[in-house]
Amino acid sequence: MRKLDGKIALITGGSEGIGFATAQQFVIEGAYVFITGRRQELLDAAVKQIDDKHVTGIQADSAKLDDIDNVIKIIKEKKGKLDILFVNAATGTLESIESITEESFDRQFNLNVKSVLFTVQKALPIFVDGGSIILNGSNWSIKGIGGASIYNATKAAIRSFARCWSVDLKERKIRVNTLSPGATKTPMLRRIGPTPEASETIINSIIAGSIMGRIGHPSEIGKAAVFLASDDSSYVTGIELFVDGGLAQI
Repeated sequence: MRKLDGKIALITGGSEGIGFATAQQFVIEGAYVFITGRRQELLDAAVKQIDDKHVTGIQADSAKLDDIDNVIKIIKEKKGKLDILFVNAATGTLESIESITEESFDRQFNLNVKSVLFTVQKALPIFVDGGSIILNGSNWSIKGIGGASIYNATKAAIRSFARCWSVDLKERKIRVNTLSPGATKTPMLRRIGPTPEASETIINSIIAGSIMGRIGHPSEIGKAAVFLASDDSSYVTGIELFVDGGLAQI
């Protein structure tokens, strides 16, 4: 028996990075996976690369409630239920407090916070009792990082969601946990600075401060997600699991 045999999973933002790697790991462990993404071409390529017999790609902008409704409608029609939800789609921009704009604030909170709330809410009618909800956080949520006040605040909200929802959903035995990666080799990390050169400087600074002297690989986050999605974590709810090489703990 594989760890996720017979399970139906949804991963938002699954066409690249951590979402893509997690979809790969879920399929390896026997799940059927729905992934969402905004760019159809990238989504199609991801489905083909992972396994088009066990993955369905749905074009959607997670910040748009109508798109979330459509995703849940397709899953209900095709599979009738959800066992696992990994709310992964997110964005982040480094900006000093003097340069933050209303547009930047809204963009980050709409995708990183608002969409998380309504994705979970809209999935609940087809979510099985005893299922697993995983929210993608960040180890930056507990750190003071210059220029990251908006992004870090959105991820602190995610941690609060997991605490509260694990209580709200306890009667249905639905476990809710936060998975908080550190710096991970993803396209989003490469866009962390205003220019490629600035991004490289930031990444090198993170590596220099890391206990392990490196950034993470998306598959390492995906394997941790398998743990939280499976019965291996049957006595785990409401936690924040840091997968960051120890950076947030030391």
